[in-house]
Amino acid sequence: MPAEPAEPSESAVLAAERAHLVESRAALRRMREHAQSLTADVAADWVSRQFLESLLDQRVAALADHPDAPLFFGRMDLDGDGGPDLPAVMYVGRRHVHDGADGSPLVLDWRAPVSRAFYQAGPADPMGWRLRRRFGFQAGELTAFEDEPLDGGDLGPSRILTEEIERPRTGPMRDIVATIQPEQDVIVRADLPATVCVQGAPGTGKTAVGLHRAAYLLFTHRERLSRSGVLIVGPNRAFLAYISAVLPALGEVKVEQATIDDLLGEPLGEEPPAVAAAKGDARMAGVLSRALWLNVRKPEEGLVVTRGAARYRLADHEVREIAAGLRGTTRYGSGRAVFAQRLAHQILVRMERRGEAPDDRVQDQVARTGPVKQVLDAVWPKVTAEQVLHRLLSDAEFLARAAKGVLDADEQAAILWERPARSHRSARWTAADRALLDELNDLIERTASLGHLVVDEAQDLSAMQLRALGRRCATGSATVLGDLAQGTTPWSARSWKEVLAHLGQDGEVTELALGFRVPGTVLDFAARLLPHIAPGLERPRSLRPGAGALNVRRVPDLAAAAAEASREALARAGSVGLIVPDARAAALAAALEAAGLEHEVLGAASDGTGRLLVVPATLAKGLEYDHVIVAEPAAIAAAEERGLARLYVVLTRAVTSLTVLHRESLPAELAS
Repeated sequence: MPAEPAEPSESAVLAAERAHLVESRAALRRMREHAQSLTADVAADWVSRQFLESLLDQRVAALADHPDAPLFFGRMDLDGDGGPDLPAVMYVGRRHVHDGADGSPLVLDWRAPVSRAFYQAGPADPMGWRLRRRFGFQAGELTAFEDEPLDGGDLGPSRILTEEIERPRTGPMRDIVATIQPEQDVIVRADLPATVCVQGAPGTGKTAVGLHRAAYLLFTHRERLSRSGVLIVGPNRAFLAYISAVLPALGEVKVEQATIDDLLGEPLGEEPPAVAAAKGDARMAGVLSRALWLNVRKPEEGLVVTRGAARYRLADHEVREIAAGLRGTTRYGSGRAVFAQRLAHQILVRMERRGEAPDDRVQDQVARTGPVKQVLDAVWPKVTAEQVLHRLLSDAEFLARAAKGVLDADEQAAILWERPARSHRSARWTAADRALLDELNDLIERTASLGHLVVDEAQDLSAMQLRALGRRCATGSATVLGDLAQGTTPWSARSWKEVLAHLGQDGEVTELALGFRVPGTVLDFAARLLPHIAPGLERPRSLRPGAGALNVRRVPDLAAAAAEASREALARAGSVGLIVPDARAAALAAALEAAGLEHEVLGAASDGTGRLLVVPATLAKGLEYDHVIVAEPAAIAAAEERGLARLYVVLTRAVTSLTVLHRESLPAELAS
């Protein structure tokens, strides 16, 4: 009886896999060189040539080989010999790589349908595969592998997976294609028409899931989304800088990213939170609509148009009937254009009654005549959103007419300007005003819709801001991400059903409560706040126990203790975030300077790439650091109306360790 063939040694397996990596990198280089050799000269005209050159540039950029990012991170072995539909061995990576000689795939894109098995297959359902192999990398070099048999038994935790999740990081957020979990993969691969809402506890990877879903949709629906577009909306520019490298690393180099202020316009003024909350209420949509249409007035006289020796008349009641028939059935701007055409058409009817035979060109000429324009301006005047909102917020009588039955007297008084701007041009519009202006602009002219919208930290947006985003995906779909427990604005949402309704989207709400990033001891400490900020949410859990990850201590000198804790954290691998009350950022940064510690203060002048960052608490949302030092929790909690929610955000930014320093007593809700 012949002997069973000996299993190859670990070193032999590593050598073979490294050889495949070298071959794959060489093939990717040839693919890039081929893309660079292509020319746009075949285009028929200059416009087509420019468009084709842009596509070729994007293709070349997408084929860039990032030395620190391995081309593949996993392999699947089929339970059989393979065939025309499935290869016997499949390598899964960040992008597709093929052999230029025969076109055979060396690496399959993680988004390809067949790659789904890498994330979903298990002993309970191997999906036709026998073995999953995970690879460990160091600085782009393949250093280890781990096999997971799929033919039965308990797989247990993956050492390589755990090490990748816990690997220290500096700079921007990394992609998670190597560590996507089955429940995350289901969300990532949801089809384009579906709007998905993810309630994600800290460390569950909801932001990464949203970004990877965008990458998946662009891969699966490339042609459609290249026309209609994909937009990522984040809470602030620091957050956008943090996530900026994820999609390019996945080969998606042309996805727009913006904050809500980028979309609606930078606020020029500020106002009390209570006033902003009143303006952000969804009822304001009805007030704005009525305010706009109050500009359409009853005609005081009819229309007389002279053509040659003939005069053609419309009585005032006829003009009134035409205006009334259009009012509220169309957008204000297009309604004004249609009103002029309807008036001109009635003049043409009278011309025909006299035996004339006017055509459409005559109707256009009549619509542009002085008498028609005079009636048009008197009955249906041209207005801008700024003019309407300025009048609404500065004219108490006009506001009362527009808000009748919607806002009570106290609510009207709250949003009315105490010191009205002299004109709409001099108004210092606030962030809440910008959302109202966007609503009015849409009532005047339709807002263009995108193919897909990803909204992160959506719980912090007002109803009017959500309506503004909903208009931008009215004919598309959305991925809505957030955590109700991390709502820090006065208008923060209390339910995802409410958020989806304001967006105008129907969607399923999926809850991610099992964390992979934040250590368990840290999550448990922060979760003491949940009964006070979001009592209806499931308590988050972590796969990582995190023994020794939490250190809470009272100190006599906060600045000195923060500098010393920062020095200790820098002695360990990974990024360090010193999260502080906004008002104390400058003082604590000065303490680091005095201690000789190189650092950056996160904000407009910093891109967040330094190893040690001083992070104002209001900018911490969505960010994460290997080692987090939180200075004076009580001051963070006391700084704003929903300060406890802000504190919950701050305490859950750590991946490896959390040090809490306090001179004042901890908030009672946290100390309990």
